[in-house]
Amino acid sequence: MIGFKGEIIVGNINDKSLLKRLEEEYCFNYIFHQAAISDTTVEEQDTMLQTNVSAFEDLLKIAIKHNAKMIYASSASTYGNGDKFEIGYEMPNNIYGFSKNMMDNITLKHIKNNQEISIIGLRYFNVYGPKEFFKGKTASMILQFGHQILKGQTPKLFVRSDSILRDFVYVEDIIQANVQACTANKSGVYNVGTGNARSFEDVVNILQKELEIDNGKDYIDNPYVGKYQFYTQANIQTTTDDLDFRPQYNLEDGIKNYIPEIKNTFKDLT
Repeated sequence: MIGFKGEIIVGNINDKSLLKRLEEEYCFNYIFHQAAISDTTVEEQDTMLQTNVSAFEDLLKIAIKHNAKMIYASSASTYGNGDKFEIGYEMPNNIYGFSKNMMDNITLKHIKNNQEISIIGLRYFNVYGPKEFFKGKTASMILQFGHQILKGQTPKLFVRSDSILRDFVYVEDIIQANVQACTANKSGVYNVGTGNARSFEDVVNILQKELEIDNGKDYIDNPYVGKYQFYTQANIQTTTDDLDFRPQYNLEDGIKNYIPEIKNTFKDLT
């Protein structure tokens, strides 16, 4: 980022020697851990667990040694196809969700055994917004639908998309949650969403309205049945109580704010 004057260290979180260097050469007050394999269709369990779970434990050990606050990204995928989105109701239906649930279990165990430890896990729901273009096929469907529409293509939705509901949360609210976590006094695992479920049909309708393009819609069969979440809606009461987190963007506001970048990143494709 232009103007950034800090030190950048590039490496792989699975690199034990690099983590050892971080532990010995630097002093941390906070560790924000956002790295992971986030593709929910990945099936290589060893790679997923090594990167998402084992590396997390290594970073957590560094945080504990430095008496630093650890704030990390968990996921609504921990809930799978459950219908209650609260701690204790996890039902992950893919290896990604399982790996995030393991991270949270490790966190809750540490909190139970050490009241002085400072760890906050943030279970992100469906995040979208600027700077995700580099993620390629794992970028939000809001970006992918936007590019389809700008190409003149008809957006492809799964059959019955009007009843596939997700809690779409704008990246600015994710940032807010991380900032609020810095000063929170209570450790724990918290949901980060809007508290409202919206359909993929809504997403396409809002995008076509904001882009002033109506390409209609195509419906295709869902190839991920059994590994796919058909409904998520964050219960954010404890997040509001403990972190003073209050989402600022509904789906209409978030997409409207995102439209300029959707257009700019589309230019990079053409």
